[in-house]
Amino acid sequence: MGRAVDEKDIPAFAKLGIHNAIELALLLPAHYEDRNLYTTPSIGNLQLIDAEIKSFVHTGKSIKMTLFAYNLEQTIDAVIFQPKSYHRHQFGVAQRLFLFGKLELNFSQLQLVQPRIVKKAGGIVASYKSPLRSDVMSALFLKYLSVEKLMQEGLSEELAQRLRDLHFPVQMPPKPESEAFLPSLYALKFAELYNHLQLLSCKKESYPALKSFSSNYESWTETLPFELTQDQLRTIKKIQKDMSGAIAAKRMVVGDVGAGKTMVILACAYMAREQGAILMAPTTVLANQLFEEAVKFLPSSMKIALVTNRSKKEDLGGYDFIIGTHALLFRELGDAAVVMIDEQHRFGTAQRNRLSKLMHRSEKRPHFFQFSATPIPRTQAMIDSALIDVSLITQTPFKKDIDTAVIHKQDFAQLLEHIISEIALQHQVLIVYPLVEKSEAILYQSIEEARGFWESRFENVYVTHGKDKQKEQVLYDFREQGSVLLATTVVEVGISLPRLSTVVIVGAERLGLSSLHQLRGRVSRTGLKGYCYLYTNQPDSKRLAAFSKTMSGFEIAKLDLRYRKSGDLLSGTEQSGVSFRYVDMADDEAIILQVQKYIKAQTRNADDGIAD
Repeated sequence: MGRAVDEKDIPAFAKLGIHNAIELALLLPAHYEDRNLYTTPSIGNLQLIDAEIKSFVHTGKSIKMTLFAYNLEQTIDAVIFQPKSYHRHQFGVAQRLFLFGKLELNFSQLQLVQPRIVKKAGGIVASYKSPLRSDVMSALFLKYLSVEKLMQEGLSEELAQRLRDLHFPVQMPPKPESEAFLPSLYALKFAELYNHLQLLSCKKESYPALKSFSSNYESWTETLPFELTQDQLRTIKKIQKDMSGAIAAKRMVVGDVGAGKTMVILACAYMAREQGAILMAPTTVLANQLFEEAVKFLPSSMKIALVTNRSKKEDLGGYDFIIGTHALLFRELGDAAVVMIDEQHRFGTAQRNRLSKLMHRSEKRPHFFQFSATPIPRTQAMIDSALIDVSLITQTPFKKDIDTAVIHKQDFAQLLEHIISEIALQHQVLIVYPLVEKSEAILYQSIEEARGFWESRFENVYVTHGKDKQKEQVLYDFREQGSVLLATTVVEVGISLPRLSTVVIVGAERLGLSSLHQLRGRVSRTGLKGYCYLYTNQPDSKRLAAFSKTMSGFEIAKLDLRYRKSGDLLSGTEQSGVSFRYVDMADDEAIILQVQKYIKAQTRNADDGIAD
């Protein structure tokens, strides 16, 4: 992989934004020119003419010529509009040239429009849009796009040949949208994925583990008042194996909303109880909640600490499990063998690295586990696994019973009746608004505009938003005694609300599907019948309709990708920070599996070669 860019060619590769021959092969031609000589005219198309110039007239605004076309065996006209100064010196009477231009009929007379001189006849020639001169591009393609060179980069002979044929075709290639192009498209996708995964694996760092240890979890899971799902157990087993390894583990655990990610965190802490474990959560609310769960489910013999900005500074060296917010970054934490981060995407890279570095001892590092409740497509997880181990928890401990409906202004009276009936059952209602104060740019009510309506009709109405310094206390108070909570997406991830049965999302079309899924995940946390209403001014939204038909976060993440492509959503493939030119992240799971299998086979063969 990457054997092979000569030093003198590196500036040209850099100008193209590429690193190796595979990436050069992925730069497809803008179009192809058929420079074969044909004996019949092709009206309206580009055609090569074996021409002798019979007359030449330069009028200032155009050049007009009469040509004898040997391949067509007739006299034709030629015209160059708005000629450059060099055109006057290129053409002369009695010259015989190969001219390439568009052949048209001008009052029943054949005319070659905007012809240019080409050196030779024959073949299909690829033409590129490039920051480099065409002769430099041609030299690079000739030098690096041989089958042999592409095979040196790791591709099979068949794939290498297919890619080369796209740049040096024997006949005119099929249109990209045609079925005949599918084998070429497969080669492009395979090569793009292969190259990307190889580059990622080069970035994967390995460090000796601070501590390696074997610990069982079965004695703990037997004490739980419920059974863990197969996904939870599978992930815990992988983490158990990680902890016993000599190399510091780096694993991302992605769980769907309500998939029981917390129990995997507690299993980590239990297995590391004699070695020390630390967990950092993004908010005080979440840290408190995790602390409560840890005290409830972990053995009483384990010493557990909670560290927030409000905590008194104390020696944390004697604790088995320390749970805290970013306040952990400013404490002496001792030698913990395991570091965990919950809702990792809500911390900056610097914060995540700093927590891990607090445990560094020379070259040794703690086992590092990141947890996220924001599902990603399986395709994304498979690609990211080249850089970091990834575990997906797709099963939930119990099936959530949530009805999802897209509603409009005419449905408001019915919505109000539903809210009244839910509150009468001692259930709670969350209404998510797109903004706190009125804005001319957004045609939806803000919290401040709407709160008077709700407060005049219901008791125990609570209000919070991202800028509210008391938001955590408001959420606690609402959980205990509230009926209606008006909020922004600050509640997307946070406190568990066991009595919450209904969420209404105002201006739902403005949010990504993953955010909608997180908000919907606030309800039915304990098996309560749940309702999610997507309020929109749009008369029709295929995206919201598709969202309302599935409860799987991983399917929704896949939908999210599909709709992003139409410019309907957020930025590109955020997890890996790369946009693919040919790979479709929503649909190309099978090809990713094939590439991974291919790379594993290559690695195995290389290892066998060393053994020999």
